[in-house]
Amino acid sequence: MMGLKKAHILVAIGVIIALGFAMFQLFLKTKPLPETVELTPVVVDEIPALEKTRITTIGQSVEGRPITAYEYGTGERHILFVGAIHGGYEWNSALLAYDYMDYLELHINELPDNVTVSIIPVLNPDGVYMVTHKEGRFTQTDVLYEDQTIGTGRFNANNVDLNRNFACKWQPKSTWRGNEVSAGTSAFSEPEALALKGYVETYQPDGVIFWHSQSNAVYASECENGILPGTIDLMNSYATAAGYKSVATFDAYPVTGDAEGWLASIGIPAITVELATHETLEWEKNLKGIENTITLLGK
Repeated sequence: MMGLKKAHILVAIGVIIALGFAMFQLFLKTKPLPETVELTPVVVDEIPALEKTRITTIGQSVEGRPITAYEYGTGERHILFVGAIHGGYEWNSALLAYDYMDYLELHINELPDNVTVSIIPVLNPDGVYMVTHKEGRFTQTDVLYEDQTIGTGRFNANNVDLNRNFACKWQPKSTWRGNEVSAGTSAFSEPEALALKGYVETYQPDGVIFWHSQSNAVYASECENGILPGTIDLMNSYATAAGYKSVATFDAYPVTGDAEGWLASIGIPAITVELATHETLEWEKNLKGIENTITLLGK
């Protein structure tokens, strides 16, 4: 009897050991393996260099709307782009500026180290408001096309043509497409013109590009001393890359007090880029012109 009892005990122990081993094997098979954490390397050059972007309010319009400059990069070579000096019916010049701002936010690290780009997307915010009824940045869907008669929003709230209010051959009355327009009570009598004047005098850009519409061409600037040599280079550089016609002298009608002419009078090359229509942005063309300009003025 004792021998049989011991045999039963040994069998029981064997069964327990076998069950334990089986459970251990099952545990190994079902236990989740430790997760392998793969760290994605951070590529610094692909991160927008936000520290290279600055936003500055440089003045206010007659009705108190801010005029803002957006600055990208930290280089000593300074290039300034200006949109919507004629406000409302040239709203596409502002949208082109906004598109370029968005592009720079994504490609800031492609900007040469020696270049700073400044953009004033809207120099005449009161004029833009006339056709958008929206404060600040707007989109094409905000534009009220029933208000899109030629010249709507061209003037500021004082009914002054801002591109006749600068100190180059200034006269109290000037012309636009054969019409007499007010140029203000004196050169820089308008707060919008003063805002650009102050910004230019502070930063002394190496070149200034104004976006307008709708002549489908690039124009050089001049004042009493004629066209600066650097202006011809700037005009040809932008026009050739963008596929616009180059026009050295605007002679369709007499113009006095224009911003581009004032810049020529203080030795800063400036050009006027006229988009083909009042609605199109011609983004790809203008990006090529912009890039050519940066290459030229960044030397």
